[in-house]
Amino acid sequence: MYKLLIVDDEALVREAIKEQMDWAKLGFECVGDCEDGLEALEFIRRETPDVVLTDIGMPFMDGLELTRELAAHYPDVKVIILTGYDDFDFAQQALKLQAVDYVLKPITAAELETILKKLASELDLVRSRAQDHEKLKRQLTESLPLLKERFLERLVTSPMTERQIKESCEYFELRWKGPFLIELAADVDKWELQAPSTLFDRELIRFGLYNIAQEIAGKYEGSESFRDRENRVLVLLSGEEENELQERAIQLAEQLHEAATSYLPIQLSIGIGHACRWSDNAPLAHRSAMSALEYSYVIGSNAVIPISDMESRERPELLSVVGWDGELITKLKTGTPQEMEDWVTRLFSSFREHVFPFGVCTIYLQRLAVTMMHALYEMNYDSAQVFGESTNLVTELGRFGSLDEIEDWMKEACVKAVTVIRGKREDQTLGQITKAIEYVKRNYMDPELSLKTVCRHVSMSGSYFSSIFKQHNGRSFVEYVTHERMEKARELLSLTGMKSYEVAYAVGYSDPHYFSGAFKKHFGETPMDYRNKTMTWKA
Repeated sequence: MYKLLIVDDEALVREAIKEQMDWAKLGFECVGDCEDGLEALEFIRRETPDVVLTDIGMPFMDGLELTRELAAHYPDVKVIILTGYDDFDFAQQALKLQAVDYVLKPITAAELETILKKLASELDLVRSRAQDHEKLKRQLTESLPLLKERFLERLVTSPMTERQIKESCEYFELRWKGPFLIELAADVDKWELQAPSTLFDRELIRFGLYNIAQEIAGKYEGSESFRDRENRVLVLLSGEEENELQERAIQLAEQLHEAATSYLPIQLSIGIGHACRWSDNAPLAHRSAMSALEYSYVIGSNAVIPISDMESRERPELLSVVGWDGELITKLKTGTPQEMEDWVTRLFSSFREHVFPFGVCTIYLQRLAVTMMHALYEMNYDSAQVFGESTNLVTELGRFGSLDEIEDWMKEACVKAVTVIRGKREDQTLGQITKAIEYVKRNYMDPELSLKTVCRHVSMSGSYFSSIFKQHNGRSFVEYVTHERMEKARELLSLTGMKSYEVAYAVGYSDPHYFSGAFKKHFGETPMDYRNKTMTWKA
């Protein structure tokens, strides 16, 4: 509902307009009427109507003067001039004073209704735009903290012109202490919650970490704290001199680390980057802080890590990936689960000893993961059969936040692979040993039966066959063949009337004397003594 004031020196005209119009239907409320411009101006100061319907010819202050005053002091008040003067000059002056309409008397209620309806629509549009503008201003005010965070993130991650930086710093009221900037990057390494944690729990703790960082950094002049899109807490600290800024950054980081780990159930790492001129090289401050933070991946969690300390170490020599590749393939093909676990332990000990950056460790591990997948393929194993359909060893590496976690995962993966391969290999070996035993049982009477002929039959090397044969049977191949032949000889001596030399030929000995000596060595008596004892027992 819009407020409307009628101004006319004729009382009958004022009354007629008031009574003839259905104000509520038109969206207006007639809040009063005045007989001249001066009285109207006083009324407007008190009530501030939205619309003034005024005549031109009035005593003390005419309609044009009133319109001029309103244009100067109440520009939002809309003016409709209603007059009996059919003069172009009056109309021209009224329009220059931004009157919304100039109407000649006499005017009918219908004509005035048309004018007011049009004006109401225009006022609705203005009000709607004003409301939208206020809403946007309110939303902007509410969003300022987030917009400030996004600007600070952009400042340290993307190139910006000096003008952009200056204007944004002024808009967000950022007050840097000096030309140098250093960044602290803090991230949670481990949650130490008693019960199983939920996303809400973790987000609440991250918010607590951010508040602690704001409180502590707020004590340092020229500092700003914000969170990036990965929920890391970043602190920018400015200063006049690089070395002094480094010292302040370490002091701030240690205070933040102590406070956060004391009040929150977390382990926290904080990386400290290089001091750089924020006006032209802020992204370097960010990259170096993130590089420092990534070293927690190798040296362990829950630490304050200045990038200068890491870079001052003697640059490590690169590992021989080919050597580790070869060892991995060998362990997969012939190793035991324990041997494989020991190999992984040695590999990660080497990583820690060299203190490789995160990116270097990742490249090595991805290479070894590909090597393992390729070795499985060459041995007719699908990696999905070993690790599961949805598991890709290379992409799995991205799930972990520390070298310790990856070591545990890699031990599990490698041991699983070795166990599957070893199980299948043992099954194949057992089949070959069974095949060899069946061959011996069918051919024990052949004097040419030997380790060589059996190995040829089962397609195995002599040394490997001898090793696994004894593992599976508890005796060497020669001992097993001798045992089989002696048992058959004893059976023939007991159940037949065959001569000793005939028995020797029957069980694969071409030399009866050698057979007799072997029998006595095996049973402690000669074939004839054994038969005589057996025959005596039967008698």
